[in-house]
Amino acid sequence: MLCSARELGLGRDHEGILELHGDFAPGQRLVEALDLDDFRLVVDVTPNRPDLLSHIGIARELAPGGVADIRLPPFPNGAATPLSFIEADRKGQLNGVRVSIEDGELCSRYIAAVVRGVRIGPSPEWLASRLRAIGARPINNVVDATNYVLHELGQPLHAFDLKTLRGPEIIVRRAKAGETLVTLDGAERKLTPDMLVIADAEHATAVAGVMGGQESEVGESTTDVLIECAHFQPQQVRKTRRALGLSTDASQRFERGVDPHGMRVATQRVVDLIVAVAGGQADATAVDVLAQPLPVHTVFVRPSRVATVLGRFFTSDEIRLLLETIGFECSGKDPIEVKVPGYRLFDVIEEIDLIEEIARRFGYDRFDQSLAPFRPTTVPDDPIVAASEKLTALLVGRGFLEARTAAFAPASEGDVELLLPLSSAESRLRRALLPGLAHRVEYNFTRGARDVRLFEIGTAFAPAGPAAPPKETIRLAVAMTGSRAPAHWTGDAGEYDIWDLKGFLEDCVEVFGLKEAVQPGSADLAGTTELLAANESFHVAADGAVRAVGGRIRGDRLDAPPWAAPVFGFEIVLEPVPPREVRVYTPLPVYPAIEQDIAVLVPDSIPAGDVMATIRNVGGALLEDVRPFDVYRGTGVEQGMRSIAFRLRFRAPDRTLTDADASNAVARILKRLRDEYGIERRG
Repeated sequence: MLCSARELGLGRDHEGILELHGDFAPGQRLVEALDLDDFRLVVDVTPNRPDLLSHIGIARELAPGGVADIRLPPFPNGAATPLSFIEADRKGQLNGVRVSIEDGELCSRYIAAVVRGVRIGPSPEWLASRLRAIGARPINNVVDATNYVLHELGQPLHAFDLKTLRGPEIIVRRAKAGETLVTLDGAERKLTPDMLVIADAEHATAVAGVMGGQESEVGESTTDVLIECAHFQPQQVRKTRRALGLSTDASQRFERGVDPHGMRVATQRVVDLIVAVAGGQADATAVDVLAQPLPVHTVFVRPSRVATVLGRFFTSDEIRLLLETIGFECSGKDPIEVKVPGYRLFDVIEEIDLIEEIARRFGYDRFDQSLAPFRPTTVPDDPIVAASEKLTALLVGRGFLEARTAAFAPASEGDVELLLPLSSAESRLRRALLPGLAHRVEYNFTRGARDVRLFEIGTAFAPAGPAAPPKETIRLAVAMTGSRAPAHWTGDAGEYDIWDLKGFLEDCVEVFGLKEAVQPGSADLAGTTELLAANESFHVAADGAVRAVGGRIRGDRLDAPPWAAPVFGFEIVLEPVPPREVRVYTPLPVYPAIEQDIAVLVPDSIPAGDVMATIRNVGGALLEDVRPFDVYRGTGVEQGMRSIAFRLRFRAPDRTLTDADASNAVARILKRLRDEYGIERRG
């Protein structure tokens, strides 16, 4: 077939048939003829290592001798054209071209160089093939030169057609309100004042750090080019790129951080390459406009600290050798003063970062795997962490599985609106955990699972004001349905009911000392109240605030099949957590206890918990325990009443009690129940 370069995906030329220059044999594979049968090393780079988004960055890691072994290769048929750089403070001039930085916070440095008399055309095959090998598409010799240096050194560069720059002038400023720009992809972009642009004397010509403008694009008629090598604030580039919906090779590097100290090398390199492949003559001087001093960062590392963290002692000479290999400048012995190179300014901030580099360069596999002696920390866990661990252990021991649901929710389940939602169904931050857990129960129902026990510890969100971040609370949510225990030949364990829920709720809030605060009835806890049946619910209130709610989840709020059992759930606000309880050893009792049973007639309107609380308060120090063991309704008990039997255990730590001691305490208890509630002992 006769194809053009564009039809083959090898370039942009579509004027005619792609001509191949060289000695080729009929039937030879095109991949071999164009030297495309190369090996590609694909590296997954983490966001904290922008220096690895370049060939020289990878070479620094792989070269046996480190940076000392790295040399930039000369260009074919190229001769070096050394530049001299003229430094300027915010404003400079270069052979009739004015360069100024208006916003020094968003652009700290801008270097401009000019090459005149270039001839725009296709790149030589060696340059085009190298770009194709890394997945880039050749465009023309000048643009290809900037892309080559971008991937070689990690410094984004841009070439302007000099004759299109009005003034001629380069101004680094914020965009004006209502300003627009047609970018290289042909789309018209609406700019806002919080975006940084490169402008000439009249209007914007490029979006700083993201993409150039179509009007100043280097084309066939270009003869003189201005080369831009700049340093932009990473956060600003990321914000602009997201707002415009653009992502380019340049923005990918700028938003992670480029080397502010390597810009002159990159400028010299791209000028040499342009002259080699496009001809022309470079102006002998380039202007280097600084709006901020070049950053210099020094970190001190202590050999003793290295040994403490890594469990192996490194001498000062060993540490210096490991760090100097990858470009760090070291001096001193203890501590070692380390000057961070420009390409590592964004991720080497503290001593621990250098310790990580030492371990990485030494080799993780070379450390001794035996467990050395260590001292556990004396700093206690945060109370909320300790409480969460206790609750997790409690629920896992009861057969519950921990769930992890997303914090995103539909508008009906959240009040805090997301700026960039993933979908319309997840446009808010959840106001409670229980609705999301109920959805997980529905998910299990659709897969035929009838017995479900789930819990989750996570964060709920509530609005805190127009300009304030949302209020966050850590909560525990539990959902359960189906059988209390797996099927067994000994009999049916029965299904969960509201009393099972109350028992689990009491066990969980006991961690906070609130077991006795569990009361029947619903209460207002954002995101859960409308989910629970009001006549089958409990709540916990303390210090004037609702701490927990639970009950049966309403059938109309669940998409449940006919065979599903009722679903119960509760949610607890885990904050605030009481001070850590100091556990005191108490020896086993040496004196016997006396147990007495009493049955009292309690109106249905009085909770049994209130009766038990009164018994405890009146029983005094000798009352060791009280618990109900029987409830009776029927013959001999009036309508609206119930007979509750309590077993009371009395014990003294220093003597054997007599029957009179226990009887006197019971008499006091019965009198208080009669006076406070009108409760009588059942005869």
